[in-house]
Amino acid sequence: MRNVARNIIWMAVGITTGMAISYKIANSTPNQEELPLQELKLLANIFTQIKKDYVEPVDDKKLVTNAIKGMASSLDPHSEYLDKKEFAEMQEHTKGKFSGLGLEIASEDGYVKVLNPIEDTPAQKAGILSGDLITHIDNKPVRGMTLDKAVRRMRGETGTKVTVTIFRKKEEKTFPLTLTRAEINVKSVKSKTIEPGYAWIRINSFQEKTVEDLVTQLNQTVSSNQPLKGVVLDLRNNGGGLLQGAVGVSAAFLPAGSTVVSTKGQMADSNNIYTANYKYYKNFGATADPMKNLAPAIKKVPLVVLTNAYSASASEIVAAALKDHKRAIIMGKQTFGKGSVQTVAPLSDDTALKMTIAYYYSPTGKSIQAKGVIPDLLVDQNAEGDNDDLFVTREIDNAKHLKNKQDSRDDTEDAGDAREEKRLIELRRLEEENKNKTVEQKEKDKNKKTPELGSEDDFMLKQAILYLKGQKITLSKTKI
Repeated sequence: MRNVARNIIWMAVGITTGMAISYKIANSTPNQEELPLQELKLLANIFTQIKKDYVEPVDDKKLVTNAIKGMASSLDPHSEYLDKKEFAEMQEHTKGKFSGLGLEIASEDGYVKVLNPIEDTPAQKAGILSGDLITHIDNKPVRGMTLDKAVRRMRGETGTKVTVTIFRKKEEKTFPLTLTRAEINVKSVKSKTIEPGYAWIRINSFQEKTVEDLVTQLNQTVSSNQPLKGVVLDLRNNGGGLLQGAVGVSAAFLPAGSTVVSTKGQMADSNNIYTANYKYYKNFGATADPMKNLAPAIKKVPLVVLTNAYSASASEIVAAALKDHKRAIIMGKQTFGKGSVQTVAPLSDDTALKMTIAYYYSPTGKSIQAKGVIPDLLVDQNAEGDNDDLFVTREIDNAKHLKNKQDSRDDTEDAGDAREEKRLIELRRLEEENKNKTVEQKEKDKNKKTPELGSEDDFMLKQAILYLKGQKITLSKTKI
């Protein structure tokens, strides 16, 4: 039986978008099991009946495409059929450049939550704020859409318009905004000196140039006048990206050859161990290892990694690797819990199938799927506590999420009902608390803004710096 060569793009898909991991050639043998002829016959009969009896003519291609989409999306939240437009957008985003509104987003209670409007983009210029909820896109309700679908609806050609309906919780008001799409250039890595000797490195997403940019930023911190005493690696709100980017970021802080992550699946080619070696973080078309230029001091500098509920996929790979090797202290909140790997297998020149093919495991063999990475030190984002923690939607809250094979205690139907009951209890408590507030307190709550990451008001970052200096920190007030 002949072997069929196919291109596969390995992926570590994040919260907001899917991104390519690496190109490989894999041999696959057609399944020798008999096809389910009875079910395929039923599918053909339904197709024929719809064509013949439906109230109005239906396009053949559209009908078949929708059937394919339904088949793929029924598997889990991260598997889907990519049509021409969707496949092109996915490839575009891996380069950190696309046309859209300029929002970092996540899912919350079925809506799209704005984590951060990117600087100098249509979203920021229109006044969209962190914490805003998007309820409608071009008058279509967001509830019921996957996050990827919502992202695609907000993207489009530069110069075209899209209307989003915003619910601003703090002001208890809903209003529409019409924005003009523009080209968005996402800077993967940024850094700054918080105070002499202490650097903050933020990774927004794992892109093609992340490792190269990280090395540049780290070397700049070492070459400053002050000796480097500590680094804060900020992975908050980072929904994932390229697997080789996650391996490379981990490799910057770990000894060469250290295990970063392993993957296990049904397909032989999906069982791999990725180590801190150049071949596992090499960028497409790269000719030299950027890590050769990395200052040796980075391997030993005290390190704190910041995470929250929106740190997902590739971010979780990095956090788990640095935690397992005891190279860093993980501080913040439990991560999203996406511990699966996707491939993008091209079906034609401009369409592809994105499909989950493996679980990934930390260096000590722990599965993060539906559980996430638990920080060593639980710290709130806000000094007064994070009252909205219970309302955050994680992987385990997705109806079709894959189960954690190592520990399913928190993944039963009863456990899901218990989580929902906790949310309702907390919601009632907050509503009652709000009733008893004075007019001045309510006005103060409305004017309160989510602190910008890396700013002077960033409470969690302040705790990280205090920890690096050996001083007392404030642990989480939020009981979950």
